Amino acid sequence: MYVSVNVEASRNCPMQLERVFETLGEPREVHGAVAPDPSGEDVWCHVTGWSSEGPCPAYGALVEDSGEGVLMLIYGGDEGIRLKPAVSEDDWDVNSPGQWGEACLLLDKDVDLS
Repeated sequence: MYVSVNVEASRNCPMQLERVFETLGEPREVHGAVAPDPSGEDVWCHVTGWSSEGPCPAYGALVEDSGEGVLMLIYGGDEGIRLKPAVSEDDWDVNSPGQWGEACLLLDKDVDLS
């Protein structure tokens, strides 16, 4: 099975991305992950997909990456994914300075997810 990640540059994430990944299992909906914050520090984060209409589901799937081996792909909507520290109780908002967007994330295959 393959998953296609097509992300348009937007206010959520300025990076456009078009990439196809070979999955090693069924994608599952995710709401949290240990991921790097904007300073590069790994923190427990809430995660949601982000679309041109706002929040949408985010998914995680083990994928094969030719250069890195097996990784956990976190992906979302047509504008990527949005993250915020797990301690944040703020609503999802593309204008929030305590949140950040990514096209997708490729994390260690054993990363903690919720």
